[in-house]
Amino acid sequence: MQWDWAFVAEITPTLLSGLKLTLLITLLSAMVAAALGLAFAIARRSPNRLVARPTGAFVEFIRGTPLLVQLYFIFYVLPDAGILLPPLVAGVIGMGLHYATYTAEVYRAGIENVPKGQWEAARATNLTMRQTWVHVVIPQAVPPMIPALANYLIAMFKETPLLSAITVLELMNQAKSVANSSYRYVEPMTLVGVFFLAMSLVSVVMLRWLERRYGRLGK
Repeated sequence: MQWDWAFVAEITPTLLSGLKLTLLITLLSAMVAAALGLAFAIARRSPNRLVARPTGAFVEFIRGTPLLVQLYFIFYVLPDAGILLPPLVAGVIGMGLHYATYTAEVYRAGIENVPKGQWEAARATNLTMRQTWVHVVIPQAVPPMIPALANYLIAMFKETPLLSAITVLELMNQAKSVANSSYRYVEPMTLVGVFFLAMSLVSVVMLRWLERRYGRLGK
């Protein structure tokens, strides 16, 4: 099948709308992963075993099961329990929860790298636990984590095509829809690859900059 530039021009707006949704999903999922990951990391460090152990077991369970299975469970199984979520919401929750278990380990490593003297100084100045976390620990722990967190952001972006399995009209699903209706697969699938490659290259450049700027702080 020959390459048809007219067809490319026709389908590009549709694929760009899918790309916009893909970027939105990645951003929202990253926000969920960042917030939940921090909560998981703090909970796993809790001196209360009734908090730390169940959290650790849950994190390991999520890490040990495929993202696709988790997406199917959230979108297709939870409705049987009366929890019906729109595809976009289900996708964001699924990806955010899955990657939260990985960002939790990044947070944990960053938190453990904060010198013990900082904790002791916080106690000596009568800071509450909340104040210690907010004003002492997190500001020191987060900068060295940024390159690793950015790496997971790139990985999240690359895994958004899995959301086509739960009918989210992201970039890959839009391309499949165009291909199935036109019976032309070369152009839409090639454009999907070009879009993902372009965004990945931009992300890699940003990641290298983050590594140069913040990576040295973790040394």
